[in-house]
Amino acid sequence: MREIVLDTETTGISPKEGHRLCEIGCVELDNHMPTGRTFHVYVNPERDMPEGAFKVHGLSEEFLSDKPLFHEVMDDFLTFIVNAPLVIHNASFDMGFLNAELKRAGRQSLPMTQAVDTLAMARKKFPGAQNNLDALCRRFNVDNSNRIKHGALLDSELLAEVYLELIGGREPGLSLASESGATSVEGKIARVKRTPRAKPLTSNLTDKERKAHATFIASLDGETLWKDL
Repeated sequence: MREIVLDTETTGISPKEGHRLCEIGCVELDNHMPTGRTFHVYVNPERDMPEGAFKVHGLSEEFLSDKPLFHEVMDDFLTFIVNAPLVIHNASFDMGFLNAELKRAGRQSLPMTQAVDTLAMARKKFPGAQNNLDALCRRFNVDNSNRIKHGALLDSELLAEVYLELIGGREPGLSLASESGATSVEGKIARVKRTPRAKPLTSNLTDKERKAHATFIASLDGETLWKDL
């Protein structure tokens, strides 16, 4: 399954007040794992940079003055995200700015149903706790030491790791032997203790299939896992 972890930086908190996008960062996931493909662009917001926003992300009006306008990078952005779910921390904020820019360019808005809001996920999982990106990085031991200021691509990379933890992280009870302190050249996976069923499931194998399987197992050379079952 393809997903896009996305973050933006802006000149303020609301497009209704005339604030604009100034940076977009995206990280591609395939089956919840980063593929190495990213999309990153700075955008000229065509306005000044308020001091409060500058303190957050460090993007000055001068730095952004020679960067492309949103409509000039829009098609590349839409091609990258296609119809993939968009994993966003506080999705209504970023989606609001993206859709304001798309509307300004005469394009169709992105549906909110396309967004996966990790802030809502975190609030449900940790009610009453701090659930900003820095707090979640600390909770999940995600290294955010390079996050001196907000940055769309860096924040997307951090959010991708946080998202993995929010959806379950590693399977509980399943770990590499080397991680548990056991000596293992092969790095075998530790077995998970199972609670036996009160009543075994009825086998649907026919006598013919059972005999064929027994013949196959007997034909295997050496010791195999199958012979222990």
